[in-house]
Amino acid sequence: MTNRNSNHLDIKFKKMMEDYKEHKGSLIPALQTTQEVYGYLPKEAMEYISQVLEIPFSEVFGVATFYAQFRLQPRGKHVIKVCSGTACHVRGGPHILKEVEKQLHIKSGETTNDNKFSIEPVACLGACGLAPVMMIDEETFGRLTKERVHQILDSIE
Repeated sequence: MTNRNSNHLDIKFKKMMEDYKEHKGSLIPALQTTQEVYGYLPKEAMEYISQVLEIPFSEVFGVATFYAQFRLQPRGKHVIKVCSGTACHVRGGPHILKEVEKQLHIKSGETTNDNKFSIEPVACLGACGLAPVMMIDEETFGRLTKERVHQILDSIE
């Protein structure tokens, strides 16, 4: 039985998933491979995994949403992480996060419609002396103010 949504999936991806069919306990590796291929877990790919591994879609979805490593939405070109650790929180981190969300018109955990930016929640960036802090891709920005957030984001756009 073929899933009508699976015809949008890459043939190479389908072949990789078939390789998991014979291995017991291969759901997590199958999800990891899917995320490597697509950058996230598209619903139609999870439906295909359910079909190939002969397990209910609810189980596939449950595992995908339980583990923080898996993403159900595509990531933006630039990933923004605003620290919510104690030092950052005390020094205005929540206001910085609100400012980023306001400027990009998305909430933490979401991606802009143009797929340019994603905001990912993070507990600590390990730069407490620079609090409040955010990272964009691999670059760290510290001692943030609302004005500085605007300058930084505008320089990337």
